[in-house]
Amino acid sequence: MLTLIKSSFIDYKLTILRNKKTPNSLFRQTMNEISYLIAAEVLKHLKYKQTSIQTPLTKTKGRDLSKSVVIVPILRAGLGLVEGFVKLLPRAEKGHIGLYRDEQTYKPVEYLFKIPKVKNRIFIVLDPMLATGNSSVEAINLIKNSGVKTSNIKFVSLLAAPEGIKNLKKIHQKLHLFTCSVDKRLNKNKFIVPGLGDAGDRYMGT
Repeated sequence: MLTLIKSSFIDYKLTILRNKKTPNSLFRQTMNEISYLIAAEVLKHLKYKQTSIQTPLTKTKGRDLSKSVVIVPILRAGLGLVEGFVKLLPRAEKGHIGLYRDEQTYKPVEYLFKIPKVKNRIFIVLDPMLATGNSSVEAINLIKNSGVKTSNIKFVSLLAAPEGIKNLKKIHQKLHLFTCSVDKRLNKNKFIVPGLGDAGDRYMGT
């Protein structure tokens, strides 16, 4: 399933991120800001359960997450979407997946994989740019191979190319994918067009 996260304000923030004249400091700030907007939308789609609590005055009913949440950025660009999720879910655990794209084959190469115990948890995988989808497919494979069902994984991107969406949905058919924009295409170097360039480089300033 694909959920498109849209609003005029999100489009405003995306415009700042897309603009090549945006300095690294403002790019980083805007990426952090938009992560809150994305997180708020993604968290609507989690399952919640009723719980009993004691207020300063009386007992009452409330809601709690049905399952614990693990935030998993794909390094390093995925770090740009972490802030909103960990601030809104301070009890969430964190994992990390390190993948880089071989510039000759465009295939992902793993260099780091660390996640908490998988039982009774929802995994939210973060990668701002869903281009070919190869790295995303590999990241989901790694998590599933650890014993996590596809239904317990959410994939979150900022921008997505049609090619990446098709690739990801073909391999992981039951995956719930979130993005703020489906862009036109990939160029010959497998970058999203119009896109915003290299999100990791612009976020880190290197």
